[in-house]
Amino acid sequence: MSDALKHECGIALIRLLKPLEYYKEKYGSAFYGVNKMYLMMEKQHNRGQDGAGFASIKLDTKPGERYISRVRSIAQQPIQDIFAQINDRINNELTKNDAYQDNVELQKRHIPYIGEVLLGHVRYGTFGKNSVESVHPFLRQNNWMHRNLIVAGNFNMTNVNELFDNLIDLGQHPKEKADTITVMEKIGHFLDDAVSKIYRDLKKEGYNKNECSPLIAERLKVSKILKRAAKNWDGGYAMAGLLGHGDSFVLRDPSGIRPAYYYKDDEIVVVASERPVIQTVFNVPFESVKELEPGHAIITKKSGTTKIKKILEPYERKACSFERIYFSRGSDAEIYQERKKLGRLLMPKVLDAIDNDTKNTVFSYIPNTAETSFFGMIESVEDHLNEKKTKSILSGGGKLSAEKVTEILSEFPRIEKIAIKDVKLRTFITEDSSRDDLVAHVYDVTYGVIQPSDNLVIIDDSIVRGTTLKKSIIKMMDRLNPKKIIVVSSAPQIRYPDCYGIDMANLESLIAFRAALELLKDNDLYHIVEDVYKKCISQVNLKDVNVVNYVKEIYDNFTDEQISDKISELLSDHTIKAEVKIIFQSVDNLHKACPKNLGDWYFTGTYPTPGGNRVVNRAFINFYEGNKERAY
Repeated sequence: MSDALKHECGIALIRLLKPLEYYKEKYGSAFYGVNKMYLMMEKQHNRGQDGAGFASIKLDTKPGERYISRVRSIAQQPIQDIFAQINDRINNELTKNDAYQDNVELQKRHIPYIGEVLLGHVRYGTFGKNSVESVHPFLRQNNWMHRNLIVAGNFNMTNVNELFDNLIDLGQHPKEKADTITVMEKIGHFLDDAVSKIYRDLKKEGYNKNECSPLIAERLKVSKILKRAAKNWDGGYAMAGLLGHGDSFVLRDPSGIRPAYYYKDDEIVVVASERPVIQTVFNVPFESVKELEPGHAIITKKSGTTKIKKILEPYERKACSFERIYFSRGSDAEIYQERKKLGRLLMPKVLDAIDNDTKNTVFSYIPNTAETSFFGMIESVEDHLNEKKTKSILSGGGKLSAEKVTEILSEFPRIEKIAIKDVKLRTFITEDSSRDDLVAHVYDVTYGVIQPSDNLVIIDDSIVRGTTLKKSIIKMMDRLNPKKIIVVSSAPQIRYPDCYGIDMANLESLIAFRAALELLKDNDLYHIVEDVYKKCISQVNLKDVNVVNYVKEIYDNFTDEQISDKISELLSDHTIKAEVKIIFQSVDNLHKACPKNLGDWYFTGTYPTPGGNRVVNRAFINFYEGNKERAY
């Protein structure tokens, strides 16, 4: 994606179902779980590079022995940093103590990070300080083993204020108003409550304090705790947690906004944000990795028993389409085909824009994730040319010369790698005074392949803010002197902010919103802006379920094509010699390409949870009042 856009986060959970000695004997190392966790996190580094964290729990330790380990990092390469720390600690212990070398029991007892239950997390800090305190997993400590809670998630809650107030109503004193803290404390409250109740029941049954501990672990119902804790959550989430005695869970939101996949055999239970990560790391087929259903949790007890439990009644499935367009790894079998189809479905609009002149058109893409959509677009061009060739040959009535047939068959799509991303430059762009010139050089171009008579078609995943497109890509493309520059977005126009984990918190940064405002001015309709503001203000004190997204009215007077044309104007200026046209995917075609992921609120303004409408209205109020605060 040419626009810098961040997203949080990726989770990985591993539960070893056999004793550590089993993995030592079969795979040559008691560190099997740690090694696999490193691979799972590294394979999900696309989901977060601002921070990484790891936590582990050892089962059945003796009192006085450390059973929880955690390490977090915000280093430039955080995944490598935390595992370098882990490996250094393990190697130091092995070097200092010869007795540990081949003794798994001693390794488990004395070396940290080696355990049967492991949780990993990669993070993009979408807002707030990117300090190590903000990095998951979060730890809620207690001297009772069962009350220790470790939480990590890929999520954003829209109703943090409400959740914060709920904690106060429960008598708690939260240390900060952050969704991770409020979620963890909510789970922790009902965990404490459940443990206390079981303990009281056991005492009534005649058990002494020491006998109660293993029985609490057996009787604790994680599903019941999650049902009580998640009752008022509004947001998109895949929430993972470990309890100190060894239970683990991953809970997915009722709309299925954020992804979660799992695999289980007799050796392991594993959960991740991405399916191909599990396939690759554990060498298992596509069919063996299951998607966790919305509103459900995968719960593994200390005993190793694993069940899928319905925690919340599922809503209409609105899995995030941006996962498919951009964020998830394109190596997923389904996502790869979906991205190709996104490219194919754009071709009719592209052919119209180039007047079907494929002979004088060069096709390319914005590196790197638009590449798969580009393949789909080129397949469609090839289909078009094959149809054209067939008609030309048939129209000859069998009288064409061999040379003429060869000439007809020789036309192929002109494919070139035009844009080259200079990744190192992006981290150097800091000062506003020199930012524009630096942004202009984030991409370089390939010279010598474009003729003045050529159209240049270049595909991107999506166009969010348009900043890099305007200040870098289009200017660099124009240096090649094409007749026309056509930028194709495999996603529809992004018109509304997100509030479920992607860094699109305001309206005025969205190029589609700015284009709609310009069209309102051009057509003497700008009074609609004030009308919408008044409607948004009138809803400030309403309950979320009663709030309506009136921001849709900003776009209602214009067609998609009118907004696209205005975006084309805004993204080019008097210095650009070529004609510039921006083409967007239609929402209908997005649904055709990604039929199981219909979460399209970025494009349509139809949010999957009530909190979304409140957020978009607050974003509009902030825009109108010139308030730079986030809408959530």
